[in-house]
Amino acid sequence: MPATLFDLTGRVALVTGGNKGLGKAMARGLAEAGADVVIASRNESELQGALEDILAGTGRRGAYRVTDVSVRDDVTKLAAFALEKMGRVDILVNNAGMNAPQAIDAVTDEIWDRVVEVNLSSVMALTRELVPQMKERRWGRVVHISSIMGQVSKERRNVYSATKAALMGLARASALDLGPFGITVNCIAPGPFMTDMPMSVLSEPEKQAFADRTALGRWAKPTELVGPVLMLCSEAGSYVTGQTLFVDGGYLAR
Repeated sequence: MPATLFDLTGRVALVTGGNKGLGKAMARGLAEAGADVVIASRNESELQGALEDILAGTGRRGAYRVTDVSVRDDVTKLAAFALEKMGRVDILVNNAGMNAPQAIDAVTDEIWDRVVEVNLSSVMALTRELVPQMKERRWGRVVHISSIMGQVSKERRNVYSATKAALMGLARASALDLGPFGITVNCIAPGPFMTDMPMSVLSEPEKQAFADRTALGRWAKPTELVGPVLMLCSEAGSYVTGQTLFVDGGYLAR
């Protein structure tokens, strides 16, 4: 019985930012659990190879679409593509995101608008497009990838923290809207994971400080997010909704 709780055979998952890092790891985990998978990102040169890696040895179907989630029309077209290509979307993982560290008095309108669009508005738009067909089948799973920076913060994370905190509020409200239709909506808030984004914006002392603050004393590997996302996207998490699951190695416990 425990194995069947995580079985996603017959389900279709859409993962934004699925070309690398956490998105690719989660998409691979969903495929290994039996789901067909659609991934999207801006980088076409990475998408094809990523999809091959995600599907290798699983026997699952998959597709990819080049999408810039900062462009609202691209988001709408991604939803239509996934539904046309796969016939349904049962699981939506809103993973695409960006960071543009600036002190509050250095945040430009351009930076604010772009980060809000990528990290928050695109999540609303894609969820809005896909939940109607989930409601028809009275089953669905929506997971927003937030961050511990939505609960705590640090210098120059004004826009990033604002958007990641907003995802938690969005999940709570959407969970109430969609619960009567058998759809759960949750957030995962990762702590220090070894992906391109933090590796590119943090100094070496900052990286070490993040590791030292965790209870486990280290950064996580992307594959360590697979278990949590499978729980929330399967029958194992059928009674979990409106929640934020902090996967942070004990960062917030200190």
